[in-house]
Amino acid sequence: MAKVKITQIKSKNSATERQIATLTSLGLRRMHQTVERETNPVTNGMIEKVRHLVKVEEI
Repeated sequence: MAKVKITQIKSKNSATERQIATLTSLGLRRMHQTVERETNPVTNGMIEKVRHLVKVEEI
């Protein structure tokens, strides 16, 4: 499986509750925090919902 590195680049202050919950489920709690996740349909869907708040890089 491929992996991606997800970094939160924008604040979640202006995000909806659903987007904040998505960031939390991805493991992001603060700005500039980076997590590594395996790519699968669930993870890809969560990334698409918060695409404007995160930066995604393939590893």
